[in-house]
Amino acid sequence: MCLPGKWWERFFPNCNIAGSFSTLDNGLVHNSSVQGQGDHSLTFSPVALVTGASSGIGQCCATLLAEKGYRVYGASRRAIATNGGILPLPMDVTVDNSVRAACYTLLEHEGRLDVLINSAGMGVAGALEDTTPDEAREQFEVNLFGVLRVCRAVLPTMRRQRSGYIINIGSIGGLIAIPYQGIYSSSKFALEGLTECLRMEVKPFGIQVILVEPGDHQTAFTKNRRVSAGSSENSTYWPAFTRAVVRMAADEQTGPSPKGVAQLVYKIIRKQNPRLRYTAGPSVQRAAVWVKRLGPNALVQKIVTTYYSL
Repeated sequence: MCLPGKWWERFFPNCNIAGSFSTLDNGLVHNSSVQGQGDHSLTFSPVALVTGASSGIGQCCATLLAEKGYRVYGASRRAIATNGGILPLPMDVTVDNSVRAACYTLLEHEGRLDVLINSAGMGVAGALEDTTPDEAREQFEVNLFGVLRVCRAVLPTMRRQRSGYIINIGSIGGLIAIPYQGIYSSSKFALEGLTECLRMEVKPFGIQVILVEPGDHQTAFTKNRRVSAGSSENSTYWPAFTRAVVRMAADEQTGPSPKGVAQLVYKIIRKQNPRLRYTAGPSVQRAAVWVKRLGPNALVQKIVTTYYSL
């Protein structure tokens, strides 16, 4: 990566740089020796910020990067401390001031950010007719606007560095609409568009923006799923809704470990020129993405409605 001239002087005004910089495949500075007064040596590692780091995919990403030598800040509302070398950072992605304060703390301490993984997310289930605009807004605040808030907070630093990786955790549900998770799918479809545009806008600054689109994985997403207030036995959609949600929950809880997604993310940030999209998860769900891309829409809808017993 291209480091600003004498960037270290901000933190070590009396320090002479000695020794060589060793780099990872993607050019991030890693384990670089800095000799200063008193012959003290310091070690620099790439800095990563992971949102939604308290569980699931975010936690697995944070843990793996810490194991690989990254200096990892794990952001979540509860800022849970772990034993895996992850630095807990309190952040609520739905609150502007919370995002700004957390990113300011990180950047003031580190002076740089090499990797951002936007993994914070939640799901609202229910028929669209049974979902209020307020419930939909809550969904978008986390899955879309939360990503935007964090990106806006760190992009000035990445632009000055002229380097960085932004990984947005999307969903196969953002490629194929999932009935009775319509608002969730809508938020992930929107994230697809946001990420595509952001990738083009920041590419001239040496910043890579990538979408990782997981299928069903074994995480806390199932137990944390929220159900719209209108989803009740009084709803016309109740029988179909319950069949669909039961199938979703079964697929999630029998799905692969989210560690596979973390391993994919690590491979991506080691590439100099990663592509825009990477799917992950059960092969049948990944195959459905290709059916959507290549097949007629009527076939895709038939497959989806049959799968969810609609």
